[in-house]
Amino acid sequence: MTPSLNFDNRFLRELPGDTDNRQHPRQVIGACWSPVHPTPVASPQLIAYAHEVADALDLDASALAAPELLEALAGNRLLPGMQPYATCYGGHQFGQWAGQLGDGRAIMLGEVLNRSGQRFELQLKGAGPTPYSRRADGRAVLRSSIREFLCSEAMHHLGVPTTRALSLVGTGESVLRDMFYDGNPVAEPGAVVCRVAPSFTRFGHFELLAARGDQALLQRFVDFTITRDFPALQATAEQRIATWFLDICERTAEMVVHWMRVGFVHGVMNTDNMSILGLTIDYGPYGWVDNFDPGWTPNTTDAAGRRYCFGRQPEIARWNLERLTDALSGLLPAPEALQAGLKHYDAVYAQAFNRAFAEKFGFRTWREDDADLLDAAFELMRRAEVDMTLFFCGLAQIDLNDPHIEILQDAFYRDDLRHRFSGEFSRWLKRYAARLQQDAAPVPERIARMQRSNPRFVLRNYLAQQAIEAAEQGDFGPIKQLLEVLRQPYTEQAGRDSFSAKRPDWARHKAGCSMLSCSS
Repeated sequence: MTPSLNFDNRFLRELPGDTDNRQHPRQVIGACWSPVHPTPVASPQLIAYAHEVADALDLDASALAAPELLEALAGNRLLPGMQPYATCYGGHQFGQWAGQLGDGRAIMLGEVLNRSGQRFELQLKGAGPTPYSRRADGRAVLRSSIREFLCSEAMHHLGVPTTRALSLVGTGESVLRDMFYDGNPVAEPGAVVCRVAPSFTRFGHFELLAARGDQALLQRFVDFTITRDFPALQATAEQRIATWFLDICERTAEMVVHWMRVGFVHGVMNTDNMSILGLTIDYGPYGWVDNFDPGWTPNTTDAAGRRYCFGRQPEIARWNLERLTDALSGLLPAPEALQAGLKHYDAVYAQAFNRAFAEKFGFRTWREDDADLLDAAFELMRRAEVDMTLFFCGLAQIDLNDPHIEILQDAFYRDDLRHRFSGEFSRWLKRYAARLQQDAAPVPERIARMQRSNPRFVLRNYLAQQAIEAAEQGDFGPIKQLLEVLRQPYTEQAGRDSFSAKRPDWARHKAGCSMLSCSS
């Protein structure tokens, strides 16, 4: 029985499309999308799926077992209602305007309405070329697809706003990639991920239309986006865009605070990778901070400038919002109205950060002088190479009457640094214990507060790499096991201590375990 999905492809109905049906690379003018068809693959195999995402799409176990659905998730066939297309957008990459980019290897299958009336866009990543592929093949390798699939779901369960992943499908075909950009490409197994989100619209969609001076289509796209994706927005016609931008700024600020809270580094915060819904989007060379370092970036392409390092993410998000104001300003009689959104970003970020980190440190509320205590902790963690995740897990166990560095012992990567900084950590722990005593909170209440905010399990790069290496040998068990662990990141899980261990020494410089390239 063919699985039934209720498609309502509003994007195609209400926005102009490309009149050229060919797949060849080109500049697409005066259109928001191009019709495309996924390229069939040789031997699709369902490697893993997220049952929570399937539930949201009203797909039950029988639908997931249907060969017709596997064929659709591989790009080999279309289900009733599917109308595949790729969207047209531009973006600033590493601070420079890059012109037209677009969905180069992402193909929309359409918009699904579930029984509750929720709208989801379904998108295949790695399903073949589109008019926006430039000189690329539109495919994706297994290693990057595993990372995208796992991270989408890990972030959701951490409570971080994110796009989701329904499925991971092996193609049975090889893809040629130069992983290290050193002139030595190799054939790697290919895969396709089905990504799911209420909207995949990016800052770059509006930037490209503005850069081309197509104000009429820009206005039309803005009106469509507000109506479809922000139905609760209430404002007069004159205030509509400024109020909408205020919402985008708020969502973006809250998303980045979550990144900082859990130690996530996106790695490629180009404007074409920024969601207007404030969702984490496009999982390329991402990573979690192991030994605490605000200057760490997981992206080899960013190694010299470190534009997208951990500590700069709040600043870069604001810079990206400024580029969105540039794109939208021509639609407003008083462009300065958008400046209120940027100020709102600053205010929301500060408030959300203080609230999130008060909870991380176990404080009932944030106090003005807490910033000094936090800054001192972060500086010690940086100098002593302390694991961020394990530091906060250990900190929750502090004895306020006898604070001792032993609670942090597992978080140190080097014994010599632990000994060197033990005195400074002991003094900081005493300050910290005194601050907690001022709250006079019951110990179980404080511990519960910290455990709700501080994950025990995160998708460390070396864990993902181990699952990748097993999968490349035909063993998909580690992917499913890791996904199960990441579904409960804040919960102690018996027998799974190995998933919460700090990065082993062998992974410090191993490919895929520390920094990664954009090759996928």
